[in-house]
Amino acid sequence: MRINQRIDFLDKEIKEKIELDKELEEIEELLYSPLEKKDLMLLEDFLQKVAQKVIKKEKKTFFSKKYDSHSALLSLSAGAGGVDAQDWTEMLLRMYLRFCEKMDWKVEIIHQNRSNEAGIKSATLEVLGYWAYGHLKGEKGTHRLVRLSPFNANNLRQTSFALVEVLPILEEAEDFKIEDKDLRIDTYRASGAGGQHVNKTDSAVRLTYLPMNLVVSCQSERSQGQNKERAMKLLKAKIMQKKEEEREKKEQELKGIFQSAEWGNQIRSYVLHPYKLVKDHRTGAETSEVEKILAGDLLFLVESYLRWQNSQSGKLKNEKISEIDRKKTCG
Repeated sequence: MRINQRIDFLDKEIKEKIELDKELEEIEELLYSPLEKKDLMLLEDFLQKVAQKVIKKEKKTFFSKKYDSHSALLSLSAGAGGVDAQDWTEMLLRMYLRFCEKMDWKVEIIHQNRSNEAGIKSATLEVLGYWAYGHLKGEKGTHRLVRLSPFNANNLRQTSFALVEVLPILEEAEDFKIEDKDLRIDTYRASGAGGQHVNKTDSAVRLTYLPMNLVVSCQSERSQGQNKERAMKLLKAKIMQKKEEEREKKEQELKGIFQSAEWGNQIRSYVLHPYKLVKDHRTGAETSEVEKILAGDLLFLVESYLRWQNSQSGKLKNEKISEIDRKKTCG
């Protein structure tokens, strides 16, 4: 967030806190006052409104990680399943675009690699808004679709996969410099619709960070310079995440609980046949309203993940305290 935006955000949070405190004081006074039946009905309505505000505040306590308040970069890529997987990846792209719209975030497709047959091979979204990363971080992982494939000649049931990556957009103060010797820059003509300019100039940019072999692309802007700037933002976020993952992996290996994050470890399944069900395999949250989920009504699953993550953090904290107590006892 930029400084002025951060100030506006904090000012709004403080005003909401002051207003909520006043309303809670009013409720306390009313509870200790003699009330008529008419007043009780008004109090009940008032309590419901205040309860909703308290629930909204409670949800914000789940956003305790460093980058939760940041905007986000969300990338999708087709996995196993051929053309059906590419179509599935485009379905997920539409789902996230609609979710971002419902959340009043500004979203833009900064890179998209369409398939020759149907769907997309990959795409990257820039999502600008408060708590965007905090809400979307739980979407990271493999998403599995089971359905009667429209791309199968015999219309047989097929399972397809798509991978979702979510990165926080770094603020200027947290930014870092990439050495020229560690970077390879390639330019090429942007693909797909976009007018004469897009198809006739080498405006698209591909960046490769050689030490980690990380590759990012951007082709959404008209100029090569703008595409390079956006691609650099995405690359830095990927480098930061890679370093964080390596740190966490070392900690897990030391604890002896490392689990491989391989392609088959799906986080969520979307079943359209022989029954309808969306199930998150981490939290256990599920719903038969698959159409609503694919239309962008993701808040139920997002909040379930945040509650689950919060409970896991609590367990980890208790385990650390128990380990410290054990060492003290042994010592």
